[in-house]
Amino acid sequence: MISRKGLGAGGKSPWLLTYADGRQAILRDHGPFETEIAALTVAAANGVPAPRVLDIGEDGLLISVVPGSSRIPVEAEPGRLRAIGAAAAAIHAVELAPTKDLPPRHRPIELVDFDDWRARRTASPLLLAAMEAVASRPEPPHPTVLVHGDLWQGNTMWLDGELAAVVDWDCAGAGNPGVDLGSLRCDAAIMFDGAAADVVLAGWQERAGRAPEGMAYWDAVAALSTPPDLTAWESTIQDQGRADLDGATLTARRDAFLRAALDRLASSG
Repeated sequence: MISRKGLGAGGKSPWLLTYADGRQAILRDHGPFETEIAALTVAAANGVPAPRVLDIGEDGLLISVVPGSSRIPVEAEPGRLRAIGAAAAAIHAVELAPTKDLPPRHRPIELVDFDDWRARRTASPLLLAAMEAVASRPEPPHPTVLVHGDLWQGNTMWLDGELAAVVDWDCAGAGNPGVDLGSLRCDAAIMFDGAAADVVLAGWQERAGRAPEGMAYWDAVAALSTPPDLTAWESTIQDQGRADLDGATLTARRDAFLRAALDRLASSG
């Protein structure tokens, strides 16, 4: 190895390793790794565009480098948004029963306790209403499939305008496609607007050959899987190329997306 470059915040993990012969790999040195390994193994077996596991050793998890960039454009690009939706549908084509390493997932980023976050930060009336609306309804039924669990534009890699891979699978598991699709739609809405979220949905439907069930429910669940004040994610989003977005704008767009979801939920009974 001739170089080790930190790719994470503050120039830390994960690490880009470059060897003397020019080969490169990504080293993750903060576990546990069981879920990511299991998800990448399933992805490889089913042709899902994702990094591949190279080695598991004392230093951590070594995975392949995916060329390209995860930076998010300032203006919505319909072709790109449809491609992200189609990629999600390809992931969801993999039927999967929950296992120890790929557990049941019922919302995005289940590793974070957003209910506790709202309790500590004093949730807005809108968020409280959304919590009540979701809690009063059963999860829409669907055979469990592979879900990424943290699917947003920052976890996709692009090369020459084409989607190269979906990365960062540590929140993966088995669940309803709505876990990922709601997450992607919420992300598109806060990065751009509600129309962009609908383009993502169109891409998913074109690939899946059907409309998803319970989208209003999953949109609300996705919006609730964000901080009460999106200023908490401001720096992460700005690091992905969206320096034009501040916390107040992100929060306002999330709230607009959530209100629309609650209106649809109410009208559906």
